[in-house]
Amino acid sequence: MRGRVLIVAGSDSGGGAGIQADIKAVTALNGFAMTAITALTAQNTVGVHGVEPVPISFIRQQMRVVLDDLGADAVKTGMLASAAVIAAVAAELRTLGAVPVVVDPVMVAKGGHRLLDPDATEAVIRELIPLADVLTPNAPEAETLTGLSIRTPDDQRAAGAKLLSMGARAVLMKGGHLDGPVVTDLLLTRDGETCFTSERVDTPHTHGTGCTLASAIACGLAQGMSVTEAVARARRYVEIAIRSAPGYGHGHGPLNHAHTVAPFA
Repeated sequence: MRGRVLIVAGSDSGGGAGIQADIKAVTALNGFAMTAITALTAQNTVGVHGVEPVPISFIRQQMRVVLDDLGADAVKTGMLASAAVIAAVAAELRTLGAVPVVVDPVMVAKGGHRLLDPDATEAVIRELIPLADVLTPNAPEAETLTGLSIRTPDDQRAAGAKLLSMGARAVLMKGGHLDGPVVTDLLLTRDGETCFTSERVDTPHTHGTGCTLASAIACGLAQGMSVTEAVARARRYVEIAIRSAPGYGHGHGPLNHAHTVAPFA
């Protein structure tokens, strides 16, 4: 086991996304997952049925006690829900020094339930993006953050460049929401661009892909990989997890996070 990853995100009672997916992904990639839970959700593959926020002081306490004792080699943020939570988490992150931070700007659940207050977008831009060593927006999230329409790879480049100008050190523009048989993800840094492509998998079992990908990237960074290496491995991990999904539930089903794990004889 190598690489300590602190995950600051919401809980998914259905186990497919959020903290549960994050822990599974980091563990499956031989890292050590720690958590600061920001909200509890009553959630399954059909949708989000309820949300209970965690007090902000307790979110900060979770982060502090973990960092003071165990430390972290990378941090991943997911569902933060409100501007006040974003500001508090950002304040804690600023104390970390050189520890890489992966920011997944979670806004809407797979089933359509909003997971970020409408007035919190400015807080993401002001507080979180400048702290992001890697920012991982899907197309709708990037549209909200930049005000740009994203329909093509060139649109992805333009939005990614704008997000870099906002302070992110690397932006992975995910292409899963764009049309076409091939999914194109663009990794943009100040030094250039890396294009990742894969065949689109026709399946409803994609719940938690964003959470899983971001945590897998954070695990790679915690293990000493470059950003490009971490993204490449994370994409391979997620693609296999989608292709081998167990088919649970009646809606957007979970991935097979355990495909890297050998059965215990």
